[in-house]
Amino acid sequence: MHHTLLAGDLDTAEGLLLGLPAPEDPQWTDARARQARQVLRSGQSRRSRQRAGHPDPLGPADLRGWHYGLTGGLLGTLSPYGWDAGMTGRYAYLGDSHEQCRHGLARLALALEAAGRRPATVSLLPGRSDRILGLAASRVLGLPAVPYEPTRTDTLVVAYDLNAADQDLVRTLHARADGQILSEHATCWTDPPAVSADFSALLCQYVAPPWKDDDRPDEEIAGDVAATDPAPDGGDGATPPDPDETFRAFVAGVAPGWLTAPRDRVASPGPVPSSRFA
Repeated sequence: MHHTLLAGDLDTAEGLLLGLPAPEDPQWTDARARQARQVLRSGQSRRSRQRAGHPDPLGPADLRGWHYGLTGGLLGTLSPYGWDAGMTGRYAYLGDSHEQCRHGLARLALALEAAGRRPATVSLLPGRSDRILGLAASRVLGLPAVPYEPTRTDTLVVAYDLNAADQDLVRTLHARADGQILSEHATCWTDPPAVSADFSALLCQYVAPPWKDDDRPDEEIAGDVAATDPAPDGGDGATPPDPDETFRAFVAGVAPGWLTAPRDRVASPGPVPSSRFA
């Protein structure tokens, strides 16, 4: 069932799940539950895409649909470059920008609205990039910023790149506190992080933060990000459109199942192929 789903054959995976007995050995209970969650989410994702009029729900190019089905996370934006070169919405190397970060925060705000979620605070992780983006999110969303605590409830935890964060801290994010939402800006799809974020602004192989050579105070850079125009990059003109309305409809369709499971790591990028650096 696992390999069938990762190959993109949801119909067969659903049939296998129906006939899969409860494991006799308790050590396989969690594995079966993870598989069941992926299959059920993928079905939910396909139905949401169908209602929204997607031309090929959970087909070989439905990156957002498969991302939710496999990881339980929402994919906020699709790369507007390289569709003809086989990127299918992912980035390989990304030289990030304030504009890209601001557009990701706009999609995060849209996701929270469409899902009917209103966290009380933004939790700041200690890494510099995490803190800058968290402070920007605090301004954009109009929420107070507080230090991250694993048990804090009703909060939005903002990460820039979970692979670059302290891994002992990242492990505390596997089991969510009540009402806790984890947002990651740049999710690595070739080496997925130890936990799957509830919202990923984009998928990339390598990312260079836009402030890596900027030694100004974090608060000042965050203010620049928050004040940037949130309009999307026009791209190369060859990528299918990804309007706000389409994203909103998808989030509303899967909202009942969002944020209901542990943040399991999914080592495979799934059935949607993309070009990558060797």
